[in-house]
Amino acid sequence: MENWYKIKNIDEIDSPALVIYKERVEENIRVLLSMIDDPKRSRPHVKTHKSKEVSQMMLEAGIEKFKCATIAEAEMLAIVNAPDVLLAYQPYGPKLQRFISLANKYPATTFSCLVDNLVSATNIAEAAASNGIVIPIYIDINLGMNRTGITPDEDAIDLYDSCTCLKGVQLKGLHGYDGHFRSPDFEQRTKESNEAFLQVEEMKKKLAEKGFAEPIIIAGGSPTFPIHAKRKDVECSPGTFIFWDKGYQTACPEQPFVTAALVVSRVISLPDKNTLCLDLGHKSIASENELGKRVYFLNAPELKFIGHSEEHLVAEVPEGHSYKPGNVLYGLPYHICPTCALYERALVVENHEVVDEWKIIARDRKITV
Repeated sequence: MENWYKIKNIDEIDSPALVIYKERVEENIRVLLSMIDDPKRSRPHVKTHKSKEVSQMMLEAGIEKFKCATIAEAEMLAIVNAPDVLLAYQPYGPKLQRFISLANKYPATTFSCLVDNLVSATNIAEAAASNGIVIPIYIDINLGMNRTGITPDEDAIDLYDSCTCLKGVQLKGLHGYDGHFRSPDFEQRTKESNEAFLQVEEMKKKLAEKGFAEPIIIAGGSPTFPIHAKRKDVECSPGTFIFWDKGYQTACPEQPFVTAALVVSRVISLPDKNTLCLDLGHKSIASENELGKRVYFLNAPELKFIGHSEEHLVAEVPEGHSYKPGNVLYGLPYHICPTCALYERALVVENHEVVDEWKIIARDRKITV
């Protein structure tokens, strides 16, 4: 829909601002559930939105399992009574103590976590046992991203076996994240994902041969979600789907999600006849990509960026342009997840008007625990 992003009461909104289009978020949740045969196989990652309100929207749609990356995100989910929360991280030291405290404070939520070595698993087991609780754990499998996880070979089988003997933890299954498969060619991405997942299937087969119960398998992120959604009994963990962004819109055109969060910016200066300065610096938009792939302005796609600093984004424009100080630009981030983490609150748009404000509560490293 043309100009779906225009806000009627934009003159009341200071910039830069993060804006969330609630109807489009609802559409993305609907699309997610239409792409998988059972809501129980959906375990969305909340790292993108980091808000109680969006989490509640997913709960109301029938999603009960979630994945997160921080203790604050886990607590945010517990605050809205999410039943099942996986911390996709291996907690050590103070983080492990916070994780145990979280489980004690919110007994209605089942908290689980990942392990990829026996030292970590033993530490978690001892901490849990000393507090009189049992923590579900998943063995993190390295599918080629080479960030965390154990290679699914005999060492992984031995780790699985050892973890079943630890008091204080309950081994639930396997976790594999294949975020490095990002080819815009869906057939190529599918081929790469399938080849990597064969390792999980082989490990599952070996576990069965040794008499272990069938493991729960959690796999993938946004780029491989449609691939894993077709696998029987695999839980899927897309995250960016909830807002979508320019990066995935370009890289994953086969997925019918709609962009649902933007940044609002204004022209604040015209240093010369061919240059604009906007109030969208590093502190307001994710800036890990090269300069031309940080933001795409829906109502100013011709801008060519030539400079970026903490508070300012400088763009080159053709001669004869009509831009003036105060002009509002609607920016689609290339990477929405770290962009959300830059804002303490988001403005909520319904029917082209800002009607509410949501705290990005889990952008903080700590809520209460």
